[in-house]
Amino acid sequence: MHNKDLSFIYHFIDNLNTRNIKGYDDSVRIIYRNYQSKINLKKLINFKNECKKLNIKFFISNNVELAFKLRLDGAYIPSFNKKIYHQMFKNYRNFIIIGSAHSVDEIRIKEKQNVSQVFLSPLFKTNKSKKFLDISKFNYLSKFTKKPLIALGGINKNNINKLKLINVQGFAGISYFKRNVKKSKS
Repeated sequence: MHNKDLSFIYHFIDNLNTRNIKGYDDSVRIIYRNYQSKINLKKLINFKNECKKLNIKFFISNNVELAFKLRLDGAYIPSFNKKIYHQMFKNYRNFIIIGSAHSVDEIRIKEKQNVSQVFLSPLFKTNKSKKFLDISKFNYLSKFTKKPLIALGGINKNNINKLKLINVQGFAGISYFKRNVKKSKS
């Protein structure tokens, strides 16, 4: 019934320390998301080069133009970014735009932004979220798009097997990667 192959695994990081990617294989993709600090271009380029050496796809959050200019693998558009101008990058070869949504309205916006994958979140309860989708609402929302879906939020070693119950092609997280073996594909 649902796709059991978790082909896409994303790790959100908030600093450009190469220790974040040591031991990863090419199944894990990195999304740099730090809205608190100004981007250090030199560190960003060095991190990009390290990812290339390891054949790891590297994305930056909420800065499509910079991601394209630096020839990163792509950009992640958070749910709060509603701008539609991102479409201008849709035809560039090997440049991927992905984005997150929490509702049907936000899914529609991501489709207008022409993302290739929609991150639905939060799937499970997290420290930061009082509301979460859980299995039934996730599956309900998944019916509103034909885009591949990525589960995000509250995924840990105790609930990762529940991903088999939802219509998902991968998952993304922060704390999952801090607590689990890095070369794990689940």
